[in-house]
Amino acid sequence: MDRLSNTVRPYAWGSTTAIAELIGAEPTGEPQAEMWMGAHPGAPSRTGRGALNEVIDADPERELGKAAADKFGPRLPFLLKILAAGAPLSLQVHPDLAQAKEGYADEERRGVPIDAPHRNYKDANHKPELICALTPFDGLCGFRAAAETADLLEALDVDSLKPYVDLLRAQPEDAALREVLTAVLSADPVQMAETVTEVTAAAQRLGGAYEPYAGIAHHYPGDPGVIAAMLLNHVRLQPGEALFLGAGVPHAYLDGLGVEIMANSDNVLRCGLTPKHVDVPELLRIVRFEATDPGVLRPEATPGGEEVYETPIDEFRLSRLVLPEGAAPHDLTAPTPQILLCTAGSVHAGELALTPGQSAFVPAGEKAEVSGTGTVFRATVVA
Repeated sequence: MDRLSNTVRPYAWGSTTAIAELIGAEPTGEPQAEMWMGAHPGAPSRTGRGALNEVIDADPERELGKAAADKFGPRLPFLLKILAAGAPLSLQVHPDLAQAKEGYADEERRGVPIDAPHRNYKDANHKPELICALTPFDGLCGFRAAAETADLLEALDVDSLKPYVDLLRAQPEDAALREVLTAVLSADPVQMAETVTEVTAAAQRLGGAYEPYAGIAHHYPGDPGVIAAMLLNHVRLQPGEALFLGAGVPHAYLDGLGVEIMANSDNVLRCGLTPKHVDVPELLRIVRFEATDPGVLRPEATPGGEEVYETPIDEFRLSRLVLPEGAAPHDLTAPTPQILLCTAGSVHAGELALTPGQSAFVPAGEKAEVSGTGTVFRATVVA
């Protein structure tokens, strides 16, 4: 078992206090957005044996187990994070596996540099993800029913929104959602900025259901993504609740601290709330234009006391273990690779003492006994 030393990414949307408070450190005054735990080459965790990606590369079958190495290849198939949003992230969507392979091959064939700002596909993998709240956590997830969004926009009483309202009341719903998102992202930037300014003022005046969108507009004045965001469901997670985000589902995180796990990919297509490249034609090819319930997940208890967040993919499996005072040790030994993350209290993973924000990598088959008083998240795979 290896204690992990992890990189904190200072993205501009990050909270200046949340990660520091979790780990019991003084805030630096700078944004701290994500703490990465895993073997992603962009910021691999470090161990006493070297960078985790290099440790795995040296002997994939030993570190990952034969079943996981055969199924996912010679690399850790997930990335675990602590995510701390102090401002909205970009509105975004991820491709499915076939789309990612096709898009990556196309950009490679056309010679688009991997670090080019207009490149969409950094790898050939999909990026399903799960976010579990550690604090109250606000986000946007999936399209709201078109008729409900029409009512929401109409009540703002902004003349330039009326064509969108009419489209949203047309049928079929999937075509209506596609037409509205296309119109919003293709609109004249000056005219759209004026619309967003009017919408912001109306949302601030009305409050209630409009408060999340007024907050988004405060951070991204004039951005067409403000209108695109209003097409989506607003969700507030309570601690322990989670969202699973599959391919094609538009989403954004707005505020809060959570544990996030995802397939090991960088593929993101943005819809707005960002100064970065927005490839509208490719985005429209990837988005699933269907109204959906956000589907808040609550963990399912197992006979051993572990609580599992069930998802339909195999690249990751996230579970939570809450250890009350005096609890007997729990044996988490498994034939698959694991990362154990403490988020509350003080626990021992084997001989390693872990406090909030500290984590350990457990190679496949290695003894993994957890004891103490606190909360441990366990990331592994289904192999």
